[in-house]
Amino acid sequence: MGKDSSDLFGALFDAPPLARPPLVSVVSVLVPLPVPEAYSYAVPDGMAVMPGSVVQVPLGPRQVIGVVWDGEPDPRLDPKKLRPITQVFDCPPLTDEMRSFIDWVAGYTLSPPGLVARMAVRAPAALEPEPMVEALRYRGGEPERMTPARARVMDLVRDEVPFTRSGLSHAAGVSISVIDGLVKQGLFETVFLPPPPVVARPDPDYTAPRIEGPQKQAASEIVEAMQGGGFSASLIDGVTGSGKTEVYFEAIAQALRQGRQVLILLPEIALTASFLERFQDRFGAKPAEWHSDLAPRMREKVWRGVVTGEVRVVAGARSALFLPFEELGLIIVDEEHDSAYKQEDRVFYNARDMAVVRARIGQFPVVLVSATPSVESQVNGQSGRYHLVHLPTRFGEAAMPDLHLIDMRRHPPERGGFLSPVMLRAVKKTIEKGQQALLFLNRRGYAPLTLCRVCGHRFQCPQCSSWLVEHRFKGQIQCHQCGYAEKTPEACPECGTFDHLVACGPGVERIAEEVEKHFPEARTIVMSSDLLGGVKRMRLELEAIAKGEADIVIGTQLVAKGHNFPLMTLVGIIDADLGLANGDPRAAERTFQLLSQVTGRAGRTGLKSHGLLQTYQPQHPVMQAIVSGDASAFYEREIGEREKALLPPFGRLASIIVSADTRLDAETHARALRAAAPKVSGITVLGPAEAPLALVRGRHRFRLLVHGRRNSDMQGYLRSMLANGPKVRGTVHVQLDVDPQSFL
Repeated sequence: MGKDSSDLFGALFDAPPLARPPLVSVVSVLVPLPVPEAYSYAVPDGMAVMPGSVVQVPLGPRQVIGVVWDGEPDPRLDPKKLRPITQVFDCPPLTDEMRSFIDWVAGYTLSPPGLVARMAVRAPAALEPEPMVEALRYRGGEPERMTPARARVMDLVRDEVPFTRSGLSHAAGVSISVIDGLVKQGLFETVFLPPPPVVARPDPDYTAPRIEGPQKQAASEIVEAMQGGGFSASLIDGVTGSGKTEVYFEAIAQALRQGRQVLILLPEIALTASFLERFQDRFGAKPAEWHSDLAPRMREKVWRGVVTGEVRVVAGARSALFLPFEELGLIIVDEEHDSAYKQEDRVFYNARDMAVVRARIGQFPVVLVSATPSVESQVNGQSGRYHLVHLPTRFGEAAMPDLHLIDMRRHPPERGGFLSPVMLRAVKKTIEKGQQALLFLNRRGYAPLTLCRVCGHRFQCPQCSSWLVEHRFKGQIQCHQCGYAEKTPEACPECGTFDHLVACGPGVERIAEEVEKHFPEARTIVMSSDLLGGVKRMRLELEAIAKGEADIVIGTQLVAKGHNFPLMTLVGIIDADLGLANGDPRAAERTFQLLSQVTGRAGRTGLKSHGLLQTYQPQHPVMQAIVSGDASAFYEREIGEREKALLPPFGRLASIIVSADTRLDAETHARALRAAAPKVSGITVLGPAEAPLALVRGRHRFRLLVHGRRNSDMQGYLRSMLANGPKVRGTVHVQLDVDPQSFL
């Protein structure tokens, strides 16, 4: 159903608008199943549907939600022999733009179109209008006996503004029984009001923009690109603390003045709390939120508000890209380099790239934002495909932190420790000045491996080829792949020896233990996504850090982006080499981005700040690029390496993961699939090889990697390979990942 795509940002976007066909008695309906095409259904007499209508249809013994789709059904079908549509929901149909976008994503990612459409209608209870709210309105008269409580109520209602029972009770500071007594006396009539809006409408002129110098110039460039109308793609590349958010706020204000809706994509739920406050300060109201932690009832209200146009701005995670906006006019992708934008379940897609596609189809602007842009975005900016806006200095003349490497070969930690004496001295000086230190280690838990000193037994997940990670705070050892957990054992299960289990390597919990030993009086907070309390606790702790209620913060990548901690003047990287120790072709880029983002947490309010990186490879180009502050040299080198190897964005990659209950089944199918690969110039197939994570959730995994030139028809090649390959049978499962980010 989707078009083949050889170049994500090329001529593929030039599809003509979809025309609405006339109403017919048989229509195509996309159902939420992994099937390659829509099903045909009869339209009952008296029912009116059109492409985009959200309907309920029978599917086997159950009723499912579907979307009436474009295209003429087979004229030979007899409506009398087809099952009829059960119901048309009372909500606006998906727009031509939205349906075209769904088709495009399905075609590019080679995903079943029904599963893509399902992401746009995943709030079933929102498909019907919300019920009216019962309220009370003063109709005249006086209470039979006036009391102080009744007097307070009467003072509020004499202007005949309706109140709900609970609202009037709260406003007057009286009990519900007081209100009910007045109702019985006939002083009020019942009226019905529209449900309250999810959020208030933001005002683009609520406060004046807080920008100056380079930020003002950057905002002018973005707004000017928007005023021309039509599609444009801009990349705001600015150092941490340079005012990028305030700059794109001006783009949002312009879109709101033009009467358009706005989508702001954020990579982490934990980022939203501080962002929502900044947005409210600028626009007088918060945007609607959209993410997996949202309560179901609120998700329904937001979905309904988006599709009716009541909600004007949404801030959300990657899934917000599939909300069916009525009049979307701008997409912001904050921290565009972040790997959290890649979904690797059912429909494999990169929300950053698909945001550009959606803007191109809808003919409106998209703005990508990052202090450390992806190599792909850098190349697009340098080539002129994106309008590049550069912010080289921090807002308000604040200086960047002084960065230094700690050579762990020359300054090793004490026996059993992981913090260099140089790092410990810097932390001590920082907290003595009443300032904050951040110690960063991108590894959750206490230790990544536990083994027995006597027999060498290593604790491994029974369902995955990964070691069990000790979480001492929880008293468990856990698998970070499948979630398996067991109580931390007291004795080795292999030899039975007590008190000889040893934790190998550090996690953030172990660093916290070492910090407690050296700084017992310091207020310490550990920030990690798997600690008890979830998102609510994380937000409270982030607020506490921002208020200066912690001396030392120990965290994973959760603290690396989007946060502003006024008193933080020291950032220490515990294991700067960690991200370089794998075969990922993006390892250098990701390490540079992560470490640059982390060190950028220091000195954002103008205080003199420092960043220290513990490393065993001080001469590595990534380490040298970070401490020198020469990001352009790093990108020039990395882009050159990619171009020589024809890696993205100069070439194309697709990953095929074959999994099965047995190793033999997975390998046999993968080899047969490799044998079915067409012989095409410019495209090669590597593998199959056992995946680095060869066993996940009890399933054995083999990988093939398809590599092609930039102009190669990767989708057509993959379709042919799958069509000519063996049929998927039994427990075998094949996953396609076009433009993979993970190589595990």
